[in-house]
Amino acid sequence: QAMVLSGLALVLALALPSVALENGLARTPPMGWMSWERFRCNVDCQADPRNCISEQLFFEMADRLAEDGWRELGYEYVNIDDCWSAKQRDAAGQLVPDPKRFPSGIKALADYVHARGLKLGIYGDLGTFTCGGYPGTMLEHVKQDAQTFAAWGVDMLKLDGCYSSAEEQAKGYPEMARALNATGRPIVYSCSWPAYQGGLPPKVNYTILAEICNLWRNYDDIQDSWDSVLSIVDWFFTNQDVLQPAAGPGHWNDPDMLIIGNFGLSHEQSRSQMALWTVMAAPLLMSTDLRTISPGAKEILQNRLMIQINQDPLGIQGRRIVKEKSHIEVFVRPLSQAASALVFFSRRTDMPFRYTTSLAKLHFPQDAVYEVQDVYVGKMIGALKTADNFSVIINPSGVVMWYLRPTALLVEPWHVVRQQAPGKGFHPALL
Repeated sequence: QAMVLSGLALVLALALPSVALENGLARTPPMGWMSWERFRCNVDCQADPRNCISEQLFFEMADRLAEDGWRELGYEYVNIDDCWSAKQRDAAGQLVPDPKRFPSGIKALADYVHARGLKLGIYGDLGTFTCGGYPGTMLEHVKQDAQTFAAWGVDMLKLDGCYSSAEEQAKGYPEMARALNATGRPIVYSCSWPAYQGGLPPKVNYTILAEICNLWRNYDDIQDSWDSVLSIVDWFFTNQDVLQPAAGPGHWNDPDMLIIGNFGLSHEQSRSQMALWTVMAAPLLMSTDLRTISPGAKEILQNRLMIQINQDPLGIQGRRIVKEKSHIEVFVRPLSQAASALVFFSRRTDMPFRYTTSLAKLHFPQDAVYEVQDVYVGKMIGALKTADNFSVIINPSGVVMWYLRPTALLVEPWHVVRQQAPGKGFHPALL
């Protein structure tokens, strides 16, 4: 689906930041694997050859994605994060990979990844240095770096924002979008711009952002803890009126990596992160060791119905619609063909909680009948009417997630509201 800008479109793209992006990419949230959260900036390959940032790590993760059932489910990106490059650019001013840790070079790594039916992502930083202290992409290097990445066969760029000013960011992020498009290679563009500007208007203009980037980091880096997951969830849903309309096919809010399979989350919390990221229409970029991942974590990340919901072609981001005093929260995401995803989430820390409600109370249309499937258990509940009361039992810091399909013909206004893209006048909370 890659679209190379031609003729007039290219002239416009070079002249106007507002039409810089439409590159036909990331029509659904990108899925794959990313090194940062799990492996950070570990560059000591002598002491820790298995876990350091080196070509070996990425070769091995590519093998796991290709051989362990990930690729077929849509996990296709192998993304290098910070600390991959040498400490200096070469004599021609070009970025070069660390020769000891990436002796084959990035082009060879891209070829290896492509041969396995996967795509390669790389990391840059719009500033004097990357966050880890490696050479940054200053404004004079934007075009050169875009061409370097394209020549290497890179398929995705994450451009961070350490060591740069607000002015440099306002100039550099749109500049990189134009430079990537001008290479003629389809490269998904992930921006960290809003995260460095507090993530909210008036400093962040999401209309402009959606025309420049395919996805963007809005908020703090995720850490390997439940507190970190909760802080991200709180920020995203507290600000959902601003964030939700900004997302859609080709341009996504990015709450950061999935930490399922690491050390900080329990089984229930892992299920919750996956469900909440899916309802947010978030990119699913795992950062865990796929060589040693537990069967339980793998089962959560490879849930087919969950991935189908995350990848829904309408691309509407979900919203929180209920916040109870009992510390139960309910989220809904409208899906194609008048379907919906519902997430019942417990912030309780005591014991499983029985939550009773009805679809009518959750603003579903009157007189509709639904077939319901439990996303994690797989169990089907047939013929649930809007007016029927039902109960779900939610474990502490856990979720119950439902996929609902209408079985009776829905009233026309519901159908119309469901199908329109989020924007002015779109209030999923009032569905």
